[in-house]
Amino acid sequence: MSTYVLFGKYTPESIRGVSAKRTEEADKLIRSLGGEIKAGYALLGDTDLLFIVELPDNDTAIKASAGLTKLTGIGFRTAPAVTIKEFDRLLSS
Repeated sequence: MSTYVLFGKYTPESIRGVSAKRTEEADKLIRSLGGEIKAGYALLGDTDLLFIVELPDNDTAIKASAGLTKLTGIGFRTAPAVTIKEFDRLLSS
């Protein structure tokens, strides 16, 4: 499994749909793709939401990001992430 960070930005329409039910639906979508939401945060500033997600690969991350936007109306930017330990290992080899 690979780690991805999803940065979400509400639209005026998507903010109206905030609910625990929609959050559960988002979790089900990620799980249906073989993934898991490891953490989720609401933020202040240019980004409204941040999710740390484990997914099988980049193709699945694209499906997850687009699927979440379809489901919620929230725009997502998605980036692969590695731990600092892995980053150090990659750069020292």
